[in-house]
Amino acid sequence: MIQDPLSQLGVHADLLTDSEKDFLRTQGYLNLGKLLSDETVEILRNKIEELLQQEGDRAGIELEESPNIRHPKDPGSVRLGDLVNKGPEFDCFYTQPKVLAAISFVLGNSFKLSSLNFRAALPGAGLQKLHADWPEAVKSDDFKVCNSIWLLDDFHAENGATRVVPGTHLKSKLPQDEMENPMDAHPDEIIIQAPAGSVVIFNSHTWHGGTTNRTSVPRRAIHSYFCRRDQVQQINQAQYFREATRNRISPAALQLLGISEHS
Repeated sequence: MIQDPLSQLGVHADLLTDSEKDFLRTQGYLNLGKLLSDETVEILRNKIEELLQQEGDRAGIELEESPNIRHPKDPGSVRLGDLVNKGPEFDCFYTQPKVLAAISFVLGNSFKLSSLNFRAALPGAGLQKLHADWPEAVKSDDFKVCNSIWLLDDFHAENGATRVVPGTHLKSKLPQDEMENPMDAHPDEIIIQAPAGSVVIFNSHTWHGGTTNRTSVPRRAIHSYFCRRDQVQQINQAQYFREATRNRISPAALQLLGISEHS
């Protein structure tokens, strides 16, 4: 086992500025800016469409098969699972150094990929209740999970962009502990607005949720979701792992998937 896979992938604390660290620490989310070029975004859109056509009714089946995903079916959305094994186009989603630096800032250096999925909020749908991605409240020094959302379309107030309630990761409460109906708007919520190609980090204990897509086209994003190394993955990476993936990725990337080099 590599002693420090993050450094092997070019990750170090200085990849985040002090102001970025402070914002992520206090607000519970951070827009890292446009990390994907327009050309790469278009390649990813085309690859996603190809996979949706190939998988048809079975698109997202890995999410349904997993006992570790609380809400595998998301009405009003289209989903794909296990993108790790569906092409080299997706390797960057769990190896990008600045993203990993932000994940490490929240979870510490011992973490792994939990799942790598695609979600598109369909026109007229996409509204989710405010939630945290953990079934119970945790103390602010014991965060278990952290997510990154990679925008394949511009996010804005009309197309189902994610809403977030800044600072709620520090409350040690869940939305239902404080709100009569977590489907309602929260007075402190903001809508993430950013161009396609941007990546937004979420401390997954921060209250968040999708909003209604009021446009005529889907709003697309990829979620690379990480957990502490002592936690169970949403998608058991070893269960779906393909030899083609092993032959393509580095030992450090393999370790981030929670898979032994010799398994």
